[in-house]
Amino acid sequence: MKDLTRIILKPVITERGNEVKEADNKFIFEVHPDANKREIKLAVEKLFGVTVMDVKTAVMRGKPKKTMMKGGRFEGKRPDRKKAFVKIAKGQNIDVFDQV
Repeated sequence: MKDLTRIILKPVITERGNEVKEADNKFIFEVHPDANKREIKLAVEKLFGVTVMDVKTAVMRGKPKKTMMKGGRFEGKRPDRKKAFVKIAKGQNIDVFDQV
């Protein structure tokens, strides 16, 4: 991955995300599945102008789903997703999470 703007797909804004943000100054992003920790760190630092202290990633496996359709039963699965937990330096903030 060379293009830093395609690494971070969207911020994850949930109740748990708000708790982690207030407690540890960590922010959660949904990232490209092929992105590694170094690329995520560079992308966050460049896009938001903050100092990244730590990056942890988690792959969320897609759940199997069954649907009844006109042609019968269809079995498939939701796509896999990758989340990044990004800890930034104390006293810094990312404004995207405060707008909601």
